[in-house]
Amino acid sequence: MLTLKQIIEDRDEVIRRLAIKHFDATAILDEVIYLDKQRRETQQSLDASLAEQNAIAKEIGALMKAGKKDEAESIRTRVADMKAASHELEEKKAELENEIRTHLLLIPNLPHPSVPEGNGAEDNICISSGGSVPDLSEQKLPHWELAKKYDLIDFELGVKITGAGFPVYKGKGARLQRALINFFLDEARNAGFTEIEPPYLVNEDSGYGTGQLPDKEGQMYHATADNLYLIPTAEVPVTNIFRDVILSEDELPVRLTAYSACFRREAGSYGKDVRGLNRLHQFNKVEIVCVDKPEHSYKQLDRMVDYVESLVDKLGLPWRILRLCGGDISFTSALTYDFEVYSAAQERWLEVSSVSNFESFQANRLKCRYRNADKKVELCHTLNGSALALPRIVAALLENNQTAEGIRIPDCLVPYTGFTMID
Repeated sequence: MLTLKQIIEDRDEVIRRLAIKHFDATAILDEVIYLDKQRRETQQSLDASLAEQNAIAKEIGALMKAGKKDEAESIRTRVADMKAASHELEEKKAELENEIRTHLLLIPNLPHPSVPEGNGAEDNICISSGGSVPDLSEQKLPHWELAKKYDLIDFELGVKITGAGFPVYKGKGARLQRALINFFLDEARNAGFTEIEPPYLVNEDSGYGTGQLPDKEGQMYHATADNLYLIPTAEVPVTNIFRDVILSEDELPVRLTAYSACFRREAGSYGKDVRGLNRLHQFNKVEIVCVDKPEHSYKQLDRMVDYVESLVDKLGLPWRILRLCGGDISFTSALTYDFEVYSAAQERWLEVSSVSNFESFQANRLKCRYRNADKKVELCHTLNGSALALPRIVAALLENNQTAEGIRIPDCLVPYTGFTMID
């Protein structure tokens, strides 16, 4: 979340930048500033009352030493009244602090100056592309038909067991899933990321820490009996490792990777864009998470983007990188690059990764800090990226590599699959 210092000192600039995200911050910022003024006035009254109580306590001590017990007792009655008033001030201050935090949690992160204005996905800017689109025959099939033809994925069986969006992978389809997960984890480890195996359920504090709550509460599966949430991405548990942690400067950067199943309700999603593997409620993903000093975070972002680019290159998929505009960037992100791969049978681009810098936004929620060389404690910057999400990668691999003989497996995956062809 944004800091009170940012809001109070740069109110107009915060309003201007949040307008790029199509968020009118005027009313909520003014309310925060008003509540903070009340909080500071309450704190001043409380401090004055406590100071007076301390002075009176010394006076009582002096009277007792002088044998003036009756005078001391009469003053004690006054102190009791002051303590009751102080307690009320403490309660008022706590209420104001809670109300301020509730408001702050509803304010999005400021977009980086390079974020373009725009209303939605159509206004994102392509900054780079690579690979070549395969020239498929007229008989090309979309991945859901290929999955049925080669008995790789059973969408209907998933509906029977759970519901739509929970496919069952079979045979070489299941082995391809496992191969991709292991390939992505090995690549991340070779690139200097430390592997983590996180829980798939998180508590409410973790959801608030990374910004899924309260912004995306309706998109998360909630186990209400235990008040736990199924994770939408490994970013949530992995980043929360650093909640309420003060790192030393020599521990930075932290670079972690994790595989997890991911769970998203995807409420309101329907139509041709969700067919097959295009949009699921449960899917597999390997995530990368970085924690770094503020002055290094954008170099770290570039490094993460280059790393994801290397993955899609090795898979032989045509790709492009988009800088998200203000109308498409997430609540928590300062700057996001989306990776898309081309699905040759569907003849459309599919998003497979988002790589984002959250600057200090998540760190402020998490109280994720580091102690610099001058022993001063400062907020870290946090970053994360998909490296990669499997469903649309699988969709593109099946479609783009289909031949009359079967579906070719990219060379980089053969050591993991143990087969070169799905036939």
